[in-house]
Amino acid sequence: MWHGWGGLTEPIVDHESEGLDMARPRRLNRAGLKRLGRRCLIAAIVLAVIPVVLTFLYLPSFVHPVSTLMLKDLATFSGYDRRWVSIDDVAPVLANSVIMSEDGQFCFHRGVDLGELRGVVDDALAGEATRGASTITMQTVKNLFLWSRPLGSVRKAVELPLAVYFDAVMSKRRIMEIYLNIAEWGPGIYGIEAAARHHFGVSAKQLSRRQAALLAVSLPNPIARNPAKPGPGLRRLANLIERRAGRSGAYVGCLD
Repeated sequence: MWHGWGGLTEPIVDHESEGLDMARPRRLNRAGLKRLGRRCLIAAIVLAVIPVVLTFLYLPSFVHPVSTLMLKDLATFSGYDRRWVSIDDVAPVLANSVIMSEDGQFCFHRGVDLGELRGVVDDALAGEATRGASTITMQTVKNLFLWSRPLGSVRKAVELPLAVYFDAVMSKRRIMEIYLNIAEWGPGIYGIEAAARHHFGVSAKQLSRRQAALLAVSLPNPIARNPAKPGPGLRRLANLIERRAGRSGAYVGCLD
């Protein structure tokens, strides 16, 4: 509103109304943040429920799960080779070699190897280089439900309780069967049957002790490590795992 006097005009400002107008956007912003917070919470709950439900769906042996990497390959039209095979049709020495290479306490822990985990924490607190503490169960849930990069620390925080839950619901034998069928053994090569045929031209059931050891030691870095063309370092690791697999005994008893 404008008042005129003596040819001069000046605005009359309603300060009370102005204050109300300034307060209204703040209230709207708070309401918007609350709605966003509720939506984020609902999304987090849904994402948490998905692996819980899928774990039960994956219990029967006739269900053949796929990994998040396999889904990525499908989404990017890269394609992949995976041929599901029962653990009964995998050479026992292969599973034994994988346990002795990847997770020697697989048959005894409950999804997470607390001894190894404490060692990693102690090394980190001491400022020393940390070693890997992922169990086969942790790697299985990561491959099935999670991601590799980025936000590795966030993933680990989710991976630990999920591995404990997965181990509580599934038998060790079924966990190993799923792991061997979703593990990556080269670009676009998933599962032990496809890996055995791709690298050695044999079925998973026909793998020799040497071939099994080479496949096992290539798992930590299957893109860079080629079990069919091992370098000196990979051959030395394979020799060690081959000896350990031959003396595995009770370490692999949960697969019987």
